[in-house]
Amino acid sequence: MILDHHQAPVRTGRAAVNGTSLHYRTAGSGPAVVLLHGVPKTGYHWRHLVPQLTPHHTVVVPDLRGLGDSARPADGYDSATMSDDIAALMAHLGHGAYSVAGEDWGAVIGYQLAARHRAHVRSLVFAEALFPGFGFEDHAALTHENVSAGMHFWHLGFYFQPDVPEMLIAGHERELIIYMIKNERSHPDSATPDAIEEYVRCYSMPGGIRAMLSIYRAMLVDAEQNRLAARNKLDIPVLALGGSAFIGDRNESQMRLFAHRVTGHVFDAGHDLAEEVPDEMAEVMLPFLAEHA
Repeated sequence: MILDHHQAPVRTGRAAVNGTSLHYRTAGSGPAVVLLHGVPKTGYHWRHLVPQLTPHHTVVVPDLRGLGDSARPADGYDSATMSDDIAALMAHLGHGAYSVAGEDWGAVIGYQLAARHRAHVRSLVFAEALFPGFGFEDHAALTHENVSAGMHFWHLGFYFQPDVPEMLIAGHERELIIYMIKNERSHPDSATPDAIEEYVRCYSMPGGIRAMLSIYRAMLVDAEQNRLAARNKLDIPVLALGGSAFIGDRNESQMRLFAHRVTGHVFDAGHDLAEEVPDEMAEVMLPFLAEHA
């Protein structure tokens, strides 16, 4: 359960948008901000940050297409389509303008949301992600540099292969999720039992792993979408956040290819900032969001 700053459960709902159905949570009041999670997580990833935001903002926390308790359609897992899902959800909820914060795949989707729906997005917080088409794929290579830096993304090629990953992961969702989450963190104990249970529950549901793999299998499409969008840089303010043990300051240098007004911050953490260092993340995010609300 996610609580707001009054320790009251956040509101939940479902919305039929963009040809699918999204589960979402919402709470608070003030300028709207939408929080987009990555993989293999759900909106529950933001549970520590939500009560720090709700005194100042109306917070919307969707489960992305195919993930969490959202519907698992057969297609539409490219980042542009998934960003259109979120734009439709925010319009459905009556938010004409809002800030976006995304992490991991949610950050790439958040960028596409800002690029495709510029009239509605006030600012972007981009946390711990690499862009398909701009170096992400390079980390799939078995090289000494990738391995020694802990950035050998062996799973990219594995997930891209049709059918075989589904066969091998079935019945082992828990083991995969625990390994992926704990291995990418400086603070593995921040992967608390309640979070693990929630992630395992959702990804073990029918279609859960298939939907997750579909996101990776859309990477080549994403690469083309990102290259196209990068031709016209964002003119909104962007805050690029990294963990020193994972993508680090590369979040900022990468975002400078996509936006004119970029500031950055690196935390003593790994890949999952909102669970590893939520208080520190809130201290950096809140002034940025307030300045650009």
